[in-house]
Amino acid sequence: MEALTRCFSAWRVIRAGNREVVEGLVAPEHQGPSPELTSAISAWPYAHYWAGSPGKELVLIRPVGPARSEAWLLHTVLFLVTVLCALGAGAALAGDFDPPAGAGVVGALTAGARFFGVFLQSPLETILSGWSFAVPLLAILLVHELGHYFAAHRYAIDASPPYFLPIPPTISPIGSLGAFLRLRSPVVDRRQLLDVGAAGPLAGFVVVLVVLTWGYATSDPMPAGTDLPSSFIEFAGNRFGLGESLLTWACRELFLPGAESVHLSLTAFAGWAGALITGLNLLPLSQLDGGHVAYGLLGRWQKPLGLAALLGLVWLSQYWFAWLFWVLITLMVGGWRWTHPSVTCPDRPVPRGRRVLGWLCVLVFVVTFMPVPFGG
Repeated sequence: MEALTRCFSAWRVIRAGNREVVEGLVAPEHQGPSPELTSAISAWPYAHYWAGSPGKELVLIRPVGPARSEAWLLHTVLFLVTVLCALGAGAALAGDFDPPAGAGVVGALTAGARFFGVFLQSPLETILSGWSFAVPLLAILLVHELGHYFAAHRYAIDASPPYFLPIPPTISPIGSLGAFLRLRSPVVDRRQLLDVGAAGPLAGFVVVLVVLTWGYATSDPMPAGTDLPSSFIEFAGNRFGLGESLLTWACRELFLPGAESVHLSLTAFAGWAGALITGLNLLPLSQLDGGHVAYGLLGRWQKPLGLAALLGLVWLSQYWFAWLFWVLITLMVGGWRWTHPSVTCPDRPVPRGRRVLGWLCVLVFVVTFMPVPFGG
């Protein structure tokens, strides 16, 4: 540390949870940076980055105190249960498995608990029959969360491994509610927030594109004149019409031009679900990825944008009632606020090059958001 501070004209130290942040103003003779400062930075074993103009203000971050132990058993169990639920959903989509059914909320929860025993007693070929849905979907979720994780690691932010959220296919045809990770040390500035928030959806979106390409190339167009939704799936003998985003519409027109209706393959539905989850996460609300990105780009102007998004979802609930549940969950996770909490140094500017990531996320949101996901 002393080798670095010798090159500063002034510096301050901030304690951010279990992280120590040093903000240094580089002395004029070391701006550029000088060979001495370059050597000191190379020897620094932790995270660092230039704030503002390169060579003038340097931010150093290092952990303090003992490393946190991770609940690897919990993470592993949640992931394995999610794999099981996704395989069950895939088997039901393939028509090889009938999930237990139950009437009402209590019946649905009871059926969900029964699913695991019933599914695990099925023949191995039945359990694995849904792999072409489960594997692509889990790949999208995993890459999305790893994008967040490695971006947080880049800034020495204390981030947990991903928590996967399973849901039995008796309740959802997707078999998962997504995944999340916890940031356990404060985010210093909007650059960090923007990078970490954008890394997940952008990384996951690359996989979504690959999966949709594979999926729509293997989907089945329906004969003209049939009274069917433009896109649909068959799940445990029941037909579900699907809404479309600009991205899924473009895939349908590219791979199945002129088709009035398309029965999505298991892989196409995994890509559809991945696009849906990406669009939901990029809503500019509270602690969602879109809230991180919006606050990183706009600072306090995220507040009116978040309110507009909230009111828009309430309006859309007349077409898909589940939007009200999503609003409720989002507000609950965000401490009943649609606004994003402030970072430690909110006034530090975000470099223009980093802002590109935020605007890419805006584009991804525009092409993946589905106003009416089901019943289209």
